[in-house]
Amino acid sequence: MSIKAIRGAVCLTADDSAEMADAVTELLGEMLNRNGLTATDIVSVLFTATPDIHSGFPATAARSVGLADVPLICAQEIDVTGAMPLVIRTMMHAEMNISRADVKHVYLRGAEVLRQDIAQ
Repeated sequence: MSIKAIRGAVCLTADDSAEMADAVTELLGEMLNRNGLTATDIVSVLFTATPDIHSGFPATAARSVGLADVPLICAQEIDVTGAMPLVIRTMMHAEMNISRADVKHVYLRGAEVLRQDIAQ
């Protein structure tokens, strides 16, 4: 078994804590489901949020979906002129028995345009 990184992102329509919780929950659920993982397979999760998001921490939503004992951290995405607003990105590290090429990366709610090369 080796550790693989799974990328994901989700767009919000507004800086709203309820919407963020719903979007992050959906994103993490899809990342786990599409890769056949459970919370016990997860090593750690890094979240970034664009500078226009102030309503809450993505990690708080992650705790509500069963990642209570998984190390989580949030950071602010760099503020690049013209970048897509209201985006939460994640990099999940998980123990997996597949090749890196078989990892299913998940981009939802308009975030698919960020990484068309790897979005599933």
